[in-house]
Amino acid sequence: MTKNGEEQDFQKCLALIEAQLGWGNSTHWTNYDFEKLSDTFHEKTGVRLSVTTLKRIWGRLKYDSAPTLTTLNALARFAGYTDWRMFRQQQGTDITRTESSEEVLAPAPVLSRSKFNFYWLLALLPLLLGGYALFSIKPADTELDPQLFSFKANKMKTEGVPNSVVFHYDAKAAKSDSVFIVQTWDMRRRALVSKDKNYHSAIYYYPGFFNTKLIADNQIVKTHDLWITSDGWLCLAENEPAPLYFKKEECVKNDIVEINEPILKNYNLSLHPKAPRVRLFNQRDMGDLSNDNFVFETNVKNNFAQGTNACQPMQILIQCKDDVIIIPLTAKACVGDLSLAFCGTYLTSKTADLSGFGADLTQWTKLRVETINKKASIYVNGEKAYSLEFSNQPTGIVGVQIRFNGTGAVKGTWFENKGKMVRL
Repeated sequence: MTKNGEEQDFQKCLALIEAQLGWGNSTHWTNYDFEKLSDTFHEKTGVRLSVTTLKRIWGRLKYDSAPTLTTLNALARFAGYTDWRMFRQQQGTDITRTESSEEVLAPAPVLSRSKFNFYWLLALLPLLLGGYALFSIKPADTELDPQLFSFKANKMKTEGVPNSVVFHYDAKAAKSDSVFIVQTWDMRRRALVSKDKNYHSAIYYYPGFFNTKLIADNQIVKTHDLWITSDGWLCLAENEPAPLYFKKEECVKNDIVEINEPILKNYNLSLHPKAPRVRLFNQRDMGDLSNDNFVFETNVKNNFAQGTNACQPMQILIQCKDDVIIIPLTAKACVGDLSLAFCGTYLTSKTADLSGFGADLTQWTKLRVETINKKASIYVNGEKAYSLEFSNQPTGIVGVQIRFNGTGAVKGTWFENKGKMVRL
């Protein structure tokens, strides 16, 4: 590796992996962390990197020779790229071509239950990967005038998913054929479009608030906020390439949103050997509700505590414009492997006492969040589980999402701010 070439890209790749893992500074990693990383690499890439190799890669042991291409490819794939060559190309030009003329948006790959502590990163990727890629974009030799470009997106349906979106753009002022539309938070998920054409379509399978971008000659020239709402409560099970949607009349009854075993059987979904990953969404216009001053309350349960779901992991997400709050819940015996994210503040049970997020989730469990001037207190069944002050700038709240495995339910969900209550 050359000092100012491949080695710099190598260090960028390691930094991106560390950001995805969320384990803190690698200089503090223990042998246990490297053992866990070895298993995670094998699961995600199919390549088994030994603990010794990983320690050498991260500078904990002397490395007399450069990493092999197999090792570099594994690192690049773990970071989210096809291989090492593709990773290096994107560091040099940042924008790469794709062959497809239509991109189907699906969630990032879901990790197994044994790695549930990474599951929360699915919602954090907009902050980690999107931010990383955004800052790695190199300015063009000559700045383009954004006023010469146009960009907007039209949804085919006002609410609900799946939802097709037609992007209207004018990029004729681009100096080269390097014109891309980024349709979601992930800067890697981009579609090459012709600068001489004006339309591009995509399908959105999940609700969300997306800051879409038009990029020309490596420069972001236009952005457009795209909000895919859920049309009330939406119940689905994760699946590739598209999720399995449950009928609203099946899962929403008497103000309770629930996925039970009979519903799963109707769709030939089994709880064994691995329960399906279920998501409940409610994304809608919350008015001027902001994440720096609000009260939130909900009641949840996960009454499947068998097999691989013995820990009953749940996540309650408060989704914001370009930000997220992810609150974990689990069986009391499993509080040693939790992660909490709150608008730029990230905590894990390795370095913080998150034992207050343990509960008997076979029974209704009340979660309450009180935030005043960016200072938040989180309560589980009336007991304070954690307090913190977050660092990010305030932004609007757009909805909630509940995640669990197998069967579960939610009821009594509402937000309040300045005396105004929004019931979901």
